[in-house]
Amino acid sequence: MAKDEIVWGILGAAKINDKVVVPIHEASKCRVKGIASRSLEKAREAAAKYGLAVAYDSYEALLADPEIDAVYIPLPNHLHVEWTIRSVEAGKHVLCEKPISLDAGQVERLIAARDKHGRYIQEAFMVRTHPQWLKVRTLIDEGAIGELRAVTGGFTYHNTNAQNIRNKSELGGGGLLDIGCYPITTSRFTIGREPKRVVALIEQDPAFNVDRLGSVLMDFDGVQASFFYSTQTYPYQRMQFHGTKGRIEVEIPFNAPNDRPARLLISEHTSDGVATDRWLELPVCDQYGVAAATFAEAILSGGPQAIPLEDARANMRVIDAVFRSAQSGGWESIVER
Repeated sequence: MAKDEIVWGILGAAKINDKVVVPIHEASKCRVKGIASRSLEKAREAAAKYGLAVAYDSYEALLADPEIDAVYIPLPNHLHVEWTIRSVEAGKHVLCEKPISLDAGQVERLIAARDKHGRYIQEAFMVRTHPQWLKVRTLIDEGAIGELRAVTGGFTYHNTNAQNIRNKSELGGGGLLDIGCYPITTSRFTIGREPKRVVALIEQDPAFNVDRLGSVLMDFDGVQASFFYSTQTYPYQRMQFHGTKGRIEVEIPFNAPNDRPARLLISEHTSDGVATDRWLELPVCDQYGVAAATFAEAILSGGPQAIPLEDARANMRVIDAVFRSAQSGGWESIVER
């Protein structure tokens, strides 16, 4: 008899679970059975907090549970590749927090593991399946703002906590891997092709040895996409798409609200040439739940994923080029190895 739901396990008691676990559990064709931690006490606390049936005293114990179909991995960045591979080796599908790896070469290992074990692996860029981003791409493809010529954006927060994993270089911390990756993936998605080259300016934190401020320009061969990111400035996020006939502004592009509609501001001219602004509201949803449901449907149907590993590899190639440009001080081509 064909399965009609995906049973999930959560591999780690990370803080981001507060946003993710319940929406996954409530998503269509999904059920979260339990959560694992290296500490049984932490696992029990988390299971009770999220209303889950099982607390596992190790990651290995969760992966050994034959009822678990898929795992969500919210571990620190430097552990993503290791535990993704160990999960698919145990027969589980994987939805892993971004960045799924620390460079494009590591994604090649994941592709090899996926192909060998026949399991789905997906980078958890929840924004990519949110209706507001699907709508932005549709509007651009339909010519709603004419010919797209430029993309601008920013994503920032303020965090100077030395104990936070985002400020630990040995754990894969830093701003580009944490938040700069979002304007990259959404620009690639909405433009519909890959950039040819990038140039970047990055500032390092002298104490943490991680990147805390960056400005990036991506050349999409006819479309220029630029953004800035920072881990030590006032919180801000916005993305704008500038065309020959109009403009689209995504009000809350990355941390889309789950308690009210997401909104797009569309600026255009009326038929008689008068400039107008109008807000387009999208139905209320939880982007984590949407992503989980989309992933589960792909697994159950055997159909294509919304974000295959090839897309994750392409995004990491851009990130790799941004880091190289910050070192060289010049344009860096997107390298396909």
